[in-house]
Amino acid sequence: MHLAKWAHDLAESMLADSLPRRWAHSKRVHSQALALAPTLGGDAELLAAAAIVHDIGYARDAVDTGQHMIDGARYLRDVVGADPRLCSVVAFHTSSSWEASELGLDDALTEFGPAEAELVDAITYCDLTSTPTGDLVDPAERLSEVLERYGPEHVVFRAVSEARPELMARVARVRRRAEAVEAKLN
Repeated sequence: MHLAKWAHDLAESMLADSLPRRWAHSKRVHSQALALAPTLGGDAELLAAAAIVHDIGYARDAVDTGQHMIDGARYLRDVVGADPRLCSVVAFHTSSSWEASELGLDDALTEFGPAEAELVDAITYCDLTSTPTGDLVDPAERLSEVLERYGPEHVVFRAVSEARPELMARVARVRRRAEAVEAKLN
């Protein structure tokens, strides 16, 4: 768990004091990732690390393009020299591809590709099952909350609106994998 501990310490240093709600959210996303560990095998620690740092792109020291997924991945790659797979999971989490398209940042996102579908599904599931304050939430409710918070004129609203069917499909795939693993264990 060396990678996950390192990531936790980094995220805490960047979010806990300056963005406490993001920190609370990130801690819940991390706990959701830990719960998915049996479905990920050797990638469980990578997901746990990505989950805790997935929103560091909001931290002042990381902001570059204004798209927090890309900014977080760039910070991880360029400032702290993180593993490329970790950077990729952060770059592609949740609605990143749609937001990048809206913002004209497709080329910036390709710096971190190709995305690993199973890990992107998993981090998206973890992100969508945590409220901004770190409580558990149904993913459909979480997406509705995001749309309400940002409003129709915001890039996040447009991206999430377009991405919603795929985001819910990611959640469904993760749930199916978790159920299959659980069935094997019983």
